[in-house]
Formats: sequence, C-alpha cells, structure tokens
Amino acid sequence: MSRLANRFEQLKSQQRKALVSYVMAGDPHPHVTVPLLHQMVTAGVDVIELGLPFSDPMADGPVIALAAERAIAGGTSTLDVLDMVKTFRQQDQETPVVLMGYLNPLEVIGYAQFVETAHQSGVDGLIIVDLPPEESQDLAPILKQYEMDQIFLLAPTSTDERIEKVTQQASGFIYYVSLKGVTGSARLDTQEAAARIEKIKSLTTLPVGVGFGIRDAVSAKAMGQVADAVIVGTALVKPFEDLAPEQAVEQTVNKVKELRAALDELV
Repeated sequence: MSRLANRFEQLKSQQRKALVSYVMAGDPHPHVTVPLLHQMVTAGVDVIELGLPFSDPMADGPVIALAAERAIAGGTSTLDVLDMVKTFRQQDQETPVVLMGYLNPLEVIGYAQFVETAHQSGVDGLIIVDLPPEESQDLAPILKQYEMDQIFLLAPTSTDERIEKVTQQASGFIYYVSLKGVTGSARLDTQEAAARIEKIKSLTTLPVGVGFGIRDAVSAKAMGQVADAVIVGTALVKPFEDLAPEQAVEQTVNKVKELRAALDELV
C-alpha cells in the first residue's frame, strides 16, 4: 500500500479529515524548506504538497507566483527539490509527499529520469497542473512502473464526461478546485462544492481533497464537512512575503495548528 493510501486509510479509520499543506520548495531560501516541512508535520499536516518553482505558474495567484520567483532567485532547481525530499526522508518515512508543478521542467529533464529520481528521493505522487488525462499517456506508464500516484484536478466547470475520465485515470486522491480562478481566490461556495464532491464520489472510491480558497479555520471546517481532505496553500505561503524566514516559519506553523484544530472538531 502506498504512503498516500495508507495515510488516508488511517485517517478514515479514525474518522478524521486529512490536512494537505502546500509549501513552495526553496522559498525564500533552500535551507528553509526541509526544517519547515518537519515542523508542519509535527503541527498536524497529514500530506505535504511541495511546489516545484516555475517561472510561468498559470494556475497560481500572486502569492504563490511570487513564492516561485523567490525560490528561483534563491537558486532552487527542480532537481534541488528532489534532493530536499530525499533529505526530508532521512527523518520521516511516513508522511506522504506530493509534488505540484508544471510540465515544462519534467520535459526538460525527461519523464523517465525525473520519475526515477523522484521515486528514489521518496516522492509519492505528482500533480501536474497543465497535463490533462488526454495528454498523460507518456508519463502515466512511467509513474505506474514506480508506483507513484498521478493526481488530477477537477473544477466547478468540469463536465460529467471530464469527471468520469479523471476518476478512471487518477490515483492517490482527486483534487477538486473549489472555485473558478487561481490559487488564493476568495469566492468559496460551500454548497456548490458539496454538490460537486457528491458527484465525484459517486464515480470513485478515491479520497477527494478540496483546495483553492481555503484560508482559515472557518473555511477549512466547512470544506472538511464534505471532503476527505482540505488543501491549503496561499495562507501558508503568504507569511514569507513580508516576514523574516524565522518569523514566517513560526506564523505558518501556527496557521497549520489552527487548521488542524478546526478539522479535529469534526471528529
């Protein structure tokens, strides 16, 4: 059983919701990331979503786009991110780590080399924002060879046909984008999300996580009532915009504790 499947099974048996937390690798400096990941796990994160810095992050709002710029300016490359996961695994062999990013860096490195290196580093799955199921025929068999999950996005605008296609090809969990827009948007519609999640769940036994627009205990708790996982990114990345790294880490970890406490109220 994969780390992701094992983690979701554990949480289900405990009737708890997963907290999936996004971190931009290398923001603001490469040495910050691994210690931050360990602190976030201690604070209650169940699954780590680690961002691959990219110069044209089309699905991301300004907060995460600027985080990518800072990481790139600090010298963080795609292969550096895999080294960070490898270092993280020296102390933590249990917490699932999913990489989220865009296709171009993988094409530059080559699918086979990237996936093999990612597997050896301890990566459990990939979310490639600009790689839909119809175009994943070259990457999918390589991921399957290394037993790495391929996680796809669904949106409020996804048709029934699209939902069915994604649920047939996805593994790990389904990532439902709760609103129309980029990461960090504020137009969260809980009722619409609940209806869409119900539709998705009728077609798959995979866990469904909800992301985009979740920023505090209230929104996390609302989404936790209808989803298996709550995915938070912008609210955890934003402290690094204005604060010194040490202060930003402290604020981010405190936010994780706030989110964890809110989700645990649902038990």
